Amino acid sequence: MEGLDKGLIRLAERPLIEWAIEALAPQVDSILISANRNLQHYARYGYPVIGDLQSGFQGPLAGCLAAMLAARTDWILTLPCDAPLAPTDLRARLGASLAAENADLAIASDGHRRQSLHALIRASLDADLRSFLDGTERKVGVWQNRHQLAVADFSDQPERFLNINTQADLAQLERWRAADSG
Repeated sequence: MEGLDKGLIRLAERPLIEWAIEALAPQVDSILISANRNLQHYARYGYPVIGDLQSGFQGPLAGCLAAMLAARTDWILTLPCDAPLAPTDLRARLGASLAAENADLAIASDGHRRQSLHALIRASLDADLRSFLDGTERKVGVWQNRHQLAVADFSDQPERFLNINTQADLAQLERWRAADSG
């Protein structure tokens, strides 16, 4: 997105961070916002804003680590702000998959692709994640595959995982929302 802070990009006149908060609030007891810039803007939402522990952009796992360390719960539910249509039953379905597989973390699948950042992660994996990030690898799937992983099937609602990586993606999502609500 040409260096733009994705959380502040607008979809239907609302910043993407608001879409994420709206999706998560009914599913969790508390919310943490992971951000490394525009911290004052994010703080206006009234939730703790946490930054990566390492300097430089370390990728989404660095945000997961910061959340694991800041959380006051045994689990964290992660949601990327660039996927604004998150399932309303994300936590429930990830939790059911996690329990069925007796796993350490659960991720969503849209029926075609793993959605690795739509995840329910045991917070006690923080030391392992820190060790992983101390190396050179940053790929989310590589770290996740090191653990007992459950995959929750969301193939009945793949549109919930549409994400915004380009201006064309944003325009497409705007068109889809207009057609869906009209």
